[in-house]
Parts: sequence; C-alpha cells; structure tokens
Amino acid sequence: MTSTHRSAEQHSDVLRVGVAAGVGTSLELYDFTIYGTAAALVFGDVFFKTGDAWLGTFLSLTTFAAGFLMAPLGAALFGWIGDRKGRRTALTGAFLLMGLATLGMGVLPSYAAIGVSAPIMLVTLRLLHGVARGGENAGAAVLAIEHAPERSRGLYGSFVALGSPVGTILANIAFALVLFLPDEDVRDWGWRLPFLVGGLVLAVGLWVRRGVAESPVFQKMVADESHDGRSRQPLRDVIKTHWRLILQTAGINIGLTATTFTLVTFMLSYATAGAPEGLGLPRQEIVNGSLLGLACHAILNLVSAWLSDRIGRKPVMLAGVLLSLAAALTMFPIASGGTVAAVNTAVVLGFSATGVLFGPLYTTFAEAYPREKRQSGVGIGYHLGAVLGGGITPMIANRIIAGTGDPLNVGYYLAALLTLSLLCLLPLPETAPARLAKRAKPVGEEADALPR
Repeated sequence: MTSTHRSAEQHSDVLRVGVAAGVGTSLELYDFTIYGTAAALVFGDVFFKTGDAWLGTFLSLTTFAAGFLMAPLGAALFGWIGDRKGRRTALTGAFLLMGLATLGMGVLPSYAAIGVSAPIMLVTLRLLHGVARGGENAGAAVLAIEHAPERSRGLYGSFVALGSPVGTILANIAFALVLFLPDEDVRDWGWRLPFLVGGLVLAVGLWVRRGVAESPVFQKMVADESHDGRSRQPLRDVIKTHWRLILQTAGINIGLTATTFTLVTFMLSYATAGAPEGLGLPRQEIVNGSLLGLACHAILNLVSAWLSDRIGRKPVMLAGVLLSLAAALTMFPIASGGTVAAVNTAVVLGFSATGVLFGPLYTTFAEAYPREKRQSGVGIGYHLGAVLGGGITPMIANRIIAGTGDPLNVGYYLAALLTLSLLCLLPLPETAPARLAKRAKPVGEEADALPR
C-alpha cells in the first residue's frame, strides 16, 4: 500500500470517528430537546395538572432541570470508565442508557391514567437520562479529538458540537410535524411520537459506532511499558490537581448553556403562552424560526472551529462570548415586539452568536487536561457549568417573568452569566498547536495535553 493510500485511509477512519461521535451528541440533544419542548408545550397538562397553567409549565421545566442535576454524576461515573477502561466502552454504556430512557418516556401513562405515579416515573427516567448525558458528550469529544490530526483537532471536535444543533433541529422537525395534529391529539398521544423515534436514532447510532476503534491516546496509555499510564482514581486526581481548571471550564460553559437552552426551551414557552406571561403566538411558526436559528448555529460551529485551528482557540471563543453577551441584551427587546418575525429574529441572533462560542469549546477543554484524567475533567467541568447554566435557566426565566412581568430581565440574567464566562475564559491558556508553534518557549503541560 502506498503512503498516499495509507494517508487517505487514515483520514477516512478519523472522519468516521468524528461522525460517530457527532451521532451520539445528536441523540443526546434530540432527547433533551424533545423533552424540553414537551415540557414547555404539553407536560404541564399531561403530567402536572394544576389550576395555574403557567405554574404547571414551571413544574414540568423543573423536571427538565433534574436531568442536568444528574449529569455531573454521570460525568464522574462514565469519566472513570473512560479514563480506566476506555473511551469507547464508556460511550457505548452512556449511549444505550440514554436511548432506552427516551423510549421509556414515550410509553409512560399520563397523570389522568395512573395519577401521581406518572410524574414520579417521568422524573426517574429523566434522572437516568441525565446520568447518560453526563457520559456521552464529554466522552464523544475526547474520543474524536484523540483520533484527530494535530492541526485539525478543532474541526473534528466541532463534529461533537455540531451534534447539538443537528439533534435539536431533528427534535424541532419532529415536533413541527406533530404540531400539524389537532391540539387535543397532540396532548393525548402525538407528543409521544418524537420519543419513540428516539429508538430509531439509537439503532442508527449503534450501527455507525460499531467499527470505531479505541482512542490511540488511550491505547498508548495502556501499552506504556514503564508503568500503567492510567490514573487509578481519575476523578479524585483531577479534582486535586486541576480544580481551578474545572471551575474555569464550568464558568465558561455556564453562559453558553444558559443562553442556548433559553433559546431552545424557554423562548418557546414564552412566545406561545397566553398573556400576561407570554406573547400568545402560534407554536408552529415559532418552531420553524428555531429551525432557522439552529441551522445558523450549526454553520457557525464549523466555521469557528475551523478558524480556531488557524488563529487559536482563545481569540475565537472570546469573540463568541462577546457576541453572545451582546445577543443576550438585545434578544428580549427585539422579541418583545410581539410578532412572529420579531421573536424569530431574536432567536436567529442568539443562536448565531452562541454558535461561534460553541464550535471550539470541546476541543479547548480536552486540550487543557492531561490524558490520564481527561474524560473525567472535561465531563465534570462541562456539566457543572451546564447544571448552573442550561439546567436551571429556563425555570429561573419562568419565575423572573412571573415575578416581574418584564422579559428584559431574563436578558440581564443571561448577560450576567456570560460576563462570568468571559472572566473565566480570559486566564485560560491557548492550546491550539498552530498558535503554540509560533512561540519560542517550550509548551507546558496544558498545551501539550494530547501526546501521541
């Protein structure tokens, strides 16, 4: 075999890993988004019957937050498996748990059928789903980046980031189709269809991942002849030696996930709920606007990740967080115009800005941690930020409007979290090989965290 053929084959293998990693994240966000959409639109009626419709929506959004609360536990569990037993082993377990939990939600009886047992079972499945999410995205990112060519890590890491808007787009398409049904049918059985389709996504993901090899970095750790390169207690070790980096990772992710899940989940309930809390707009047209925004988000994921391989991770991410901050302060003034066009303009603006920040994010985090505790560090840091950002923000936004009646206050809340993200990003060291190659001094541990 010629060197050209070998190079082409290796490139094909790495590309397959990137696609396989993205498929898992697509299922993760598909599942989370259909849950968040159902929580915003129908779960208040199906599982949480109260005399106050806005309160019922709030209760259903608290179960959305519960999944985020379990994700750090999942990150610890699957991070240990990934750092000790292999990235591929951890991913398979997380992926199966996630898909099965989604299928379970699709067949749950309603409150009207079995009473309080229905929301209890829903919350239980939601908690299991959160555990699975904690292992999926960090593990997929580490696997893809450890397979990637050195100077294309940002681009390949973005395949995992790209899975988020792709999965969310698929979820919105699924609910957009369901919303063609009469409202009564949507509440009675139509909402179940996207959850059941999650089983098909699970099967496709398992098929795509069936031939993916273990990370070469992990294989090198195992094959190290002088000592076992794997940390025996990676979670304890990464907390002990890199706790500042974990807090920085969490802080950077807080503003990003708060803004994106406000757009994915809360904006839908705000735009479609009746007055005085909401704008009373048609659901179908708002969902369609979300699809356009997510498409912009996906494109900018790829562009910003590609750019980060050439000019550095930090300049791109700094631009992303500043654009997201500006979007947070302008989205709700625009949306308060009260028309479909105004809301959809705000949604596209917000998704576009966060796409710039999200593209290089996984690669930046993975490059910052040493290999033997990388999956634990990335997972714990990312999901701590996700809990404090995306997990509770839709619920907080609901209460902000209920308490103040002014949606602009939600934008101020997001801006405060993005300011925290900016402060955490500023001291983070640059990790892109192209940028580091221009330096005269040797690369330190954080910059050299992906040895071959």
